[in-house]
Amino acid sequence: MFFDFFSKPRPQQKLPFATDMHCHIVPGVDDGSPDVETSLQLLESMNEWGLKRIFASPHSTQDNFENTPQTLAEPFAALKQGAGAMPVELDFHLEYRIDEFFIDQLEAANVRPLPGNYLLIENGFSHEPWGIDNLVCDLMNRGFNPVLAHPERYHYYSRKNARRLKELHDLGLYFQINLLSLAGHYGKFERRAALSLLESNMVQFVGTDLHRASHVESINSYLCSRNFEKDIKLIGHLHNDAL
Repeated sequence: MFFDFFSKPRPQQKLPFATDMHCHIVPGVDDGSPDVETSLQLLESMNEWGLKRIFASPHSTQDNFENTPQTLAEPFAALKQGAGAMPVELDFHLEYRIDEFFIDQLEAANVRPLPGNYLLIENGFSHEPWGIDNLVCDLMNRGFNPVLAHPERYHYYSRKNARRLKELHDLGLYFQINLLSLAGHYGKFERRAALSLLESNMVQFVGTDLHRASHVESINSYLCSRNFEKDIKLIGHLHNDAL
């Protein structure tokens, strides 16, 4: 018997869900896609992964990207027009950094959540925002379902205080991990942290967090990997398609 010692490329598989709720493909509004042409290239890749419903989530951060539903209307319309007859349903919400600009928009009732009033929020990467417990409760009292973006990437949790994540989750905060974390794009530690949250049943959503071509390359490689074949059992039951 002859053995083939040259491994054949593994076929790229599709994602076990059809809805992405975290990506940066609205052109020219944040650190994601700079123009419509790039956005369409990203959309083509997303469609190849099996994504049919895509909720773009531009950053809303004080000073850097003070996006609002009003300022995003025109660039999002340009994206939809460019997408034309592509077989994908497009909508947008925002990824809100917990800062004074977000609080001002919240008080003005000028925030844009996902269907089901899921509101995507993110921490800063250096430390936990002051008063986050009270904020989560306030958001829920206002009728929102707050979702914390990529908790596996906040090292002050995953490296120093993993129990804190359980406290926040028990408080009612939903978690959304990044597909890029599972793909190893940020490093082995972030992948392990994301898997730990999945295995602890603390993850409700997974998002691509797609910004650029290098992210496409990482996800393409992941979808051809043995890691994805193992992970698919963990991410196949999440709530993306219930949005």
